[in-house]
Amino acid sequence: MTKMKKLFAVLLVASFVIGVVHLAFAEDSQKININAATVNELIKLDRIGPALAQRIIQYREENGPFQVPEDIMKVKGIGEKTFEANKDRITIE
Repeated sequence: MTKMKKLFAVLLVASFVIGVVHLAFAEDSQKININAATVNELIKLDRIGPALAQRIIQYREENGPFQVPEDIMKVKGIGEKTFEANKDRITIE
């Protein structure tokens, strides 16, 4: 194999690896809009199971949209620990 072919092969493999790593982390880096998320989206958050996810939806249906991310702590069963675990993963927009 010539030097050029070896270099091309290395670059091709490196590009593939970078692409796979990017895809693996892309889903985790997307924020979840707590004003629009479904149960299936909300349960991706740490410490949020189906029951809490349903409570989040019920709360916003009864009280309107969350004004700030911290408002999620107004939902029964969600305290500071759960908020802190998710504050970088949630949005209200």
